[in-house]
Amino acid sequence: MSKVPTYDSWNESEINNLNSQWKDYFDVLKWAYRSYKDELVYACSFGAEGIVLIDLISKVNKHAKIVFLDTGLHFSETYELVDKIKAAFPTLNIELKQPNLTLKQQAEKHKQELWKSNPNLCCQIRKIEPLKETLSGAKAWISGLRREQSSTRNNVQYINKDEKFKSIKICPLIHWTWDDVWNYIKLNNLPYNQLHDNNYPSIGCAPCTFQVKELGDLRSGRWANHTKTECGLHQD
Repeated sequence: MSKVPTYDSWNESEINNLNSQWKDYFDVLKWAYRSYKDELVYACSFGAEGIVLIDLISKVNKHAKIVFLDTGLHFSETYELVDKIKAAFPTLNIELKQPNLTLKQQAEKHKQELWKSNPNLCCQIRKIEPLKETLSGAKAWISGLRREQSSTRNNVQYINKDEKFKSIKICPLIHWTWDDVWNYIKLNNLPYNQLHDNNYPSIGCAPCTFQVKELGDLRSGRWANHTKTECGLHQD
């Protein structure tokens, strides 16, 4: 493929051909950083998949830009993990991106505990808008999506046209299983969120994340008592 794909120059047949050629996640990452260089951002949630990708990315580009959407509502264990990762990978450019509204301002403008009454709006303010700002200066971004995570992610490819953020979304781990993720973490002795040891497979904001009884549905602990299953970052 002679030219690097962008949102505006997206060619379906060329992208399909490129997606079909890759057999290895690491080749995808190397291609991504070779192609987009400093215009590539990894938006990391610091979940188990995120830790794997941080370690892999550090082997390709030790100065890569990694953004954590700091909603102000994360578990203390998540913030502790961010500090551990910063210490373990000191050359990586890890940024905590905060929303334009503080929690107090959000409560004054909308209502207290907006995540209870309108979780979609809360995610829009505290996640989607901050990521839009982050990606405004990037041509592509990396995500830790895996097909196994949920039925809504069954068709994710290595390279995807991201209609929401008008960008290219690269997902190197699409074929990884939950066991693959944990085997990598343990084999490489990587730090991870301790909540994972207490039946929290998918970890988001503290008010909207709960323990799960069975690990069959890895995202069943998110937004309990709501029909919502995604924060909106991966929905067009």
